Amino acid sequence: MWERGRPPRKPRPSPILVPPPPPSPPPPRLHVLLPRSLLAFAARAMPWRRPSPVLLLLLALALALLFLLLSPASHSASRLSRSLVTSGSDSAPSSPASAGPPPPVKIYMYDLPSKFTYGVVRSYMAARVPSGSADTAAVLPDEQLRYPGHQHSAEWWLFKDLLRRGPRDRPVARVDDQRDADLFYVPFFSSLSLVVNPIRPPASANASGAAAAYSDEAKQDELMEWLERQPYWRRNRGRDHVFICQDPNALYKVVDRISNAMLLVSDFGRLRDDQASLVKDVILPYSHRINAFQGDVGVEGRSSLLFFMGNRYRKEGGKVRDALFQILENEEDVIIKHGTQSRVSRRAATQGMHSSKFCLHPAGDTPSACRLFDALVSLCVPVIVSDYIELPFEDVIDYSNISIFVGTSKAVQPGFLTSFLRKISAERILEYQIEIRKVRHYFMYEDPNGPVNEIWRQVSLKAPLIKLLTNRNKRMVERGANATDCSCICSTNPTESSTVGK
Repeated sequence: MWERGRPPRKPRPSPILVPPPPPSPPPPRLHVLLPRSLLAFAARAMPWRRPSPVLLLLLALALALLFLLLSPASHSASRLSRSLVTSGSDSAPSSPASAGPPPPVKIYMYDLPSKFTYGVVRSYMAARVPSGSADTAAVLPDEQLRYPGHQHSAEWWLFKDLLRRGPRDRPVARVDDQRDADLFYVPFFSSLSLVVNPIRPPASANASGAAAAYSDEAKQDELMEWLERQPYWRRNRGRDHVFICQDPNALYKVVDRISNAMLLVSDFGRLRDDQASLVKDVILPYSHRINAFQGDVGVEGRSSLLFFMGNRYRKEGGKVRDALFQILENEEDVIIKHGTQSRVSRRAATQGMHSSKFCLHPAGDTPSACRLFDALVSLCVPVIVSDYIELPFEDVIDYSNISIFVGTSKAVQPGFLTSFLRKISAERILEYQIEIRKVRHYFMYEDPNGPVNEIWRQVSLKAPLIKLLTNRNKRMVERGANATDCSCICSTNPTESSTVGK
């Protein structure tokens, strides 16, 4: 029945139920489940009405492409990943840690006639045989000969090191075929040859001077005659050859003929700028002559402030010694003595260095001497008064941490040196000693990890430069046969110095 004033209500039609579309089959080879959040996003993107077929198709294609690229099971993605990894590894430089140490530089040691090696040792000993005594060195086999102990024994240590066979951890490797060599070592005992003849002939010398018949100059000439017949010497005019001439006067007669080669020297005191160079040559430490200090760091037991024992009268730059003697010989707690090389002097120097806080190292006939390395193995802080000194292994040793450098002009001012040293605290001396102890193995030839290994490392560092200059010369206009061409920065006297008091 209708209510009054209202039209009759129309009947409500029944709802039309539309079945949902069947689920689409998964794309081929797509084995990744859709994240819940992504499904929710897709659901929100669709209206609650039936979506158009175009929208569904575009969405399906986009999702399929996305997961096809990201799927680990996708062959295309795997191939793409492998391609990226491969191209990245090819283009990325390897790190130094993964590269490992460089291969050793190959070095060939000439098999020189014995008169240049063991023969020099025999001649030295024969010249010092006491009157009426037999020359035992003349009958000893080579392997039983002992090199005379003196400050230039590096030539013996390097020679014996290259003679050893078997696996070794060295920056150089000896080869037996010259064709394989990067460098050629000439093992002439040039420093010992220089001093074979004693200053005073032994009592066994006869009137004809038979005991003094050895001639170092003749040996130098004979060496060069032998070398200049070798094809690998002629090939590069000796540029890839290595000579040791640690004594400042060693090989002095032929140094111009070998100036293209690498020279192993103690300093450049007797060499011209066109003969030697910090770039092509290597600075060696002298052998220490006194026993190394076996105690611990500290100033206890080191009652002397400053110690020096050596020849007071020197030439050239060494004239500073006489001036220092005049200033220091009356100073309290300073020991400064004139002395020459002898067994007695070495014992006195050992005691003095082991009981002093500082050890004086003034220039001699040349800027350096073994006294510096005696001080370092004694944990006695060196005080270096030598303006033009060169020091070994400075790419790994900071000498300002283990030594005190004083300019010559300041050191010879009365009262300056001792006043300066007395202001250095015991704590600072201890710091110097700790740093010396860290590096003193570099100056002890008897140490398996000492200077021999470091010298070979220094030699190996020169090999690339030698190769560069060798290849460069192949394209250069031919020079005169006697022209010197070191093609490097040669050593010169510095115009500025960071030494104390400069």
